[in-house]
Amino acid sequence: MFNYLYSILEGTLHMTKLSIIYYSQTGTLDTMARRLAATAESLGAEVRLRAVGREGDDASASGDRPAPPTVDDVVWADVVLFGSPTRFGNVAGRLKVFIDTLGGPWSRGELADKVYAGFTSTQTLHGGQETTLLALYNTFHHFGGLIVSPGYTAGSKFVDGNPYGVSHVTGPANDNPVDDVTNTALDHMVERAINISRRLNA
Repeated sequence: MFNYLYSILEGTLHMTKLSIIYYSQTGTLDTMARRLAATAESLGAEVRLRAVGREGDDASASGDRPAPPTVDDVVWADVVLFGSPTRFGNVAGRLKVFIDTLGGPWSRGELADKVYAGFTSTQTLHGGQETTLLALYNTFHHFGGLIVSPGYTAGSKFVDGNPYGVSHVTGPANDNPVDDVTNTALDHMVERAINISRRLNA
């Protein structure tokens, strides 16, 4: 935090642009995404929170629901965090449909050299958390992106136990609330992603 404040005083801080793009069926990923956004903003980042709509939803934002993502939300950002619940150990189809629209900027190299990471949720412990994140990261490799996974770079990671990203177990009824362990993991991941991006853009 001291280094962040010092950078502001010196006028040298790069305003990190961060997009959070996610699909949430039951609300868990929405809660996680909003935590990431709040933490990123507290760290001085400019944030775009974007939600892929559920089947039957209106295409535009409504009420408290974020706007749907566009290609520009990825091109614009220095850091992109993607969130998806697991679907049979893989990325949810509705998020994948959006990702598949990124062929144009990918072909022009506009998705490369950005920081990427991911977050997910499952009903059961180990119910596809790691495979979903790794499947998502396959896409980032094709982008030429820089995957900044949290690893075990903080003591708290030995508590939540996922070095690939952030994951939460919702339980059979999808009613386990996002808890302090998950929130701490989310805070660490977004802070680490922003710090690495700032080093790259220094």
